[in-house]
Amino acid sequence: MTKNLIPAQRRERIQEHLALNKIVSSAELCGMLDVSEATIRRDLEWLENEGVITRTHGGAILNQRIQLEPEYQQRAQRFPEEKRLIGAAAAALIEDGEIVFINSGTTTTQLIRHIRSGADITVITNNLSAALELGDPGFELILVGGAFQAKSLSVAGGFALRNLSQVYADKAFIGVDGITLRHGFTVPSDVEAEVVRLMFERTHGPVNVVSDHSKWGVVSNFEAAGIEDVDRIVTDEGLEHLARGSLTARGVDLMIVGESLEKV
Repeated sequence: MTKNLIPAQRRERIQEHLALNKIVSSAELCGMLDVSEATIRRDLEWLENEGVITRTHGGAILNQRIQLEPEYQQRAQRFPEEKRLIGAAAAALIEDGEIVFINSGTTTTQLIRHIRSGADITVITNNLSAALELGDPGFELILVGGAFQAKSLSVAGGFALRNLSQVYADKAFIGVDGITLRHGFTVPSDVEAEVVRLMFERTHGPVNVVSDHSKWGVVSNFEAAGIEDVDRIVTDEGLEHLARGSLTARGVDLMIVGESLEKV
């Protein structure tokens, strides 16, 4: 009987379940292992301390590691429709007269594409891909300059940081590669993490993360910000309800986009 399992066996069963399902509720584990909620809570705490999972509001998710930065085109081909919808919704949050920071990434590229031509705004970015494809964007677009990053089609490094340190923004829109409650918002490269941290620091209005649902539960190599540093996440309807509850419980506003626009 599962109730007679020792802690190590229970934790192995939990990991096996998460390997298949990526996310699980505490109630589901209680039923599966025939143990109390307090026992499950202790098991999840142990697994989180080992870095295997991240506990959520009412359950847990499996930590998935990104070891290397994926090539830009490979990332662009994942969830393209979700990224398009997220980009359009985020672009609508920018108001005339604002200066905004936007970092590199495939979702932030969609955001820049959807900013209306003729908007009275200034976009400051290290996103080289978006800048190259836009031609004349119809609004002021400033590249921060810096060392070329081939895998992310962006610029970064000391030159970029020095330029960013001379300006403040009204809002920031940040793309990331991983989101967990424990590890926060993570990216694969240290130079991109430096850019993101400085954008956060020099934004005196709301900071928005734009991310499709697949980034939830993923841990990349470099922490860019903690969960509490972000005001809003713009994401798609694929984000699990347990994840939504966990994020809103930490004070993060969610804008869920899909066939209809919904603010949670």
